[in-house]
Amino acid sequence: MKNLLRIGLVALLLNACGEWQQWAEQVAGATVTEADMARALKEALMQGVQKEVSRLTEEGGFYRQADVRIGFPPELQKAARTLRQMGLGSLVDRAELKFNRAAEEAVREATPIFMDAIRQMTITDARNILLGDSLAATAYLQAKTHDTLYRKFYPVVQKNMAAVGADKIYRDLVSRYNRIPFVKPVKTDLTDYITREALKGVYKKIGEEEVKIRTDVRERTTDLLRKVFALQDRRNTPNGQSQ
Repeated sequence: MKNLLRIGLVALLLNACGEWQQWAEQVAGATVTEADMARALKEALMQGVQKEVSRLTEEGGFYRQADVRIGFPPELQKAARTLRQMGLGSLVDRAELKFNRAAEEAVREATPIFMDAIRQMTITDARNILLGDSLAATAYLQAKTHDTLYRKFYPVVQKNMAAVGADKIYRDLVSRYNRIPFVKPVKTDLTDYITREALKGVYKKIGEEEVKIRTDVRERTTDLLRKVFALQDRRNTPNGQSQ
């Protein structure tokens, strides 16, 4: 009777166009409870967040990774190229290095905010994530943390831009560019830009870690992770058979 009630409850909550029967049978057959699912996802997210955020806070964490490196804002790319042609390439490079250093410092604020969002995850959240696409957990974290992280990152970026002299270099470069005859003057909120780029980099790296945990059994470092994500594997395999 308990198993029947459990299956009926899962069916009601999933509302997933015929998926629920197979999923409920797997949950019951594998003795994996919904609480197990939630614990496994929290464990996986904490693991991924701590790993990737830690990497980004290292010196060069942004600058040395081409996919998250922060360059000049799009509206200033032409200005940067022009300044390089004028022999100011080293100054442009210094500015970009300092943009990335400011982002690294800001990301140090991220871990406790992510941990809080993960701890607040409900069983319903966990179920939706496990049944979702390969970036469902990252999307959940982004929805829960983006605004808070922006408010935390912005003053840190602003402070560090001043501390390392990046704001002065930037103003100097823009001033030089704007004095070039016939160019359209440029202006941008550099702190806002770097803050948003830092956030993009954080979510990108967490997303990559999520995909690894979902697809690579070697990334499932505990029994609970292996147990719960095995159900996902069976669900995504024809006829629900293990690979």
